[in-house]
Amino acid sequence: MKIRGMRISDYDEVYSLWRSLAGMGLNDADDSKDGIGRFLDRNPETCFVAEEDGKIIGAVIAGNDGRRGYIYHMAVSKEHRRQKLGTKLLDACLGAFRRLGIIKSALVVFSRKGGNAFWEKNGFSVRNDLLYRDRVLLEANRLDT
Repeated sequence: MKIRGMRISDYDEVYSLWRSLAGMGLNDADDSKDGIGRFLDRNPETCFVAEEDGKIIGAVIAGNDGRRGYIYHMAVSKEHRRQKLGTKLLDACLGAFRRLGIIKSALVVFSRKGGNAFWEKNGFSVRNDLLYRDRVLLEANRLDT
């Protein structure tokens, strides 16, 4: 198993992985090939894939705003879970943030979906003093169900 930087040429395989997993909050604009391409252009050193025998078995996209890192779409194939692959992808992100001088990281997860135990185990705490708000700027930016 090898972890390497994600490239736009990985998009179809990564998107297929995302779609294969229940609970991934994907939307048409942000998670399109163009949307991910823009994200990778801005964050080339903080997005990673895990490969085994030339096949992508895990992926994470992450970026920063110059002071805080943000982790999005961490995914590990069902067949490769419980092998510390998620932790290795997370370590790759956090290491990249540190190299960029980012000292704090955040993420948003669905409260009703799996994965929260992983984040707790890896030191991410719940903030009860914040409300997450967003505003859709494009009508095409709707969530998949």
